[in-house]
Amino acid sequence: MKKLKTTYMGIELDNPIILGACSMSNDTDNLLKAEDNGIGAIVFKSLFEEQVQLERLQLEERLTEYDNVHAEMITTHPNIEFSDTEKHLVHLRKAKERLSVPLIASLNAVNQNSWLEYAKELAQTGVDGLELNLYQTPTDFDKESKEIEDYQINIVKKIKETLSLPVSVKLSSEYTNALSLIKKMDAVGVDGFVLFNAFFQPDININSLKHKRNFNLSKKGEYRKTLRYTGMLYGAIEADVCGSRGIFDGDDIIKNILSGSACVQMVSSLYKNGLEQIGVVKKQLSEWMEKKEFSSIEEFRGKMAQKNLAPESMVYKRTQYIDLLMRSDNIFGK
Repeated sequence: MKKLKTTYMGIELDNPIILGACSMSNDTDNLLKAEDNGIGAIVFKSLFEEQVQLERLQLEERLTEYDNVHAEMITTHPNIEFSDTEKHLVHLRKAKERLSVPLIASLNAVNQNSWLEYAKELAQTGVDGLELNLYQTPTDFDKESKEIEDYQINIVKKIKETLSLPVSVKLSSEYTNALSLIKKMDAVGVDGFVLFNAFFQPDININSLKHKRNFNLSKKGEYRKTLRYTGMLYGAIEADVCGSRGIFDGDDIIKNILSGSACVQMVSSLYKNGLEQIGVVKKQLSEWMEKKEFSSIEEFRGKMAQKNLAPESMVYKRTQYIDLLMRSDNIFGK
């Protein structure tokens, strides 16, 4: 469907629907199936620094396994399997070779040197872009928010200076002022922002008195904070915005584009409904555009953003919250 074409980070997409980074996007069969169902682009499963560091510790253990050799030993060769990092890179490279849709690598690191090292390795696989997952759980009571943000901005700046391919940043919504941070990252050349990431949070089993790990899928409608920020960012930064979290159907995609998103990432909906959902939401988007007589994504992108609303509009401001409280009877349908 030619009218669904869009551009994200300078990459041309046949449509604005992207399969976000997840376990599903680590399987070549799933990637090919997503392509067959009409996905616009794919973000490959993230490479995590902690995964690499654990692998290196295990390697050191294996390399020193036979330090204390003796005559009765059968072999002095450590049992070293193929590196998990190498597997990730090889798998990514092969996926790029087999797919015709744009493929974006994803990286989640901690240390500055690691960010740069792994970013270079991922870029060498031939991917079309790189997505940086910037997330740092506050655990230090004495570290100021500015220190954390300046550190992350510097990482992004160095990666942009080092690589020639497009770079996006996937952010959480927990920054003191996400608008300020995004503006600063836009100034150092970030090509796209994915708003917002959903992270696992700890839970407790009150019967066993142990922590438990739940794989919590997003719920429909969790993109509303994204709509607010995208609506304010549209036209104020050079980078593109990609909506994320809680996007399940065509209506959700339309709302994100109306607020200013160039595209959206879907994960939970595809886990729940299967990869066939890609074709369903494309059809819903196309039918809505025909009904509203829009011949391209750009004709309605940002139509409901702050930039294109009347100057007196308060929809993105505190006054909207006060207005809702004053008219709370509407919540109950009165």
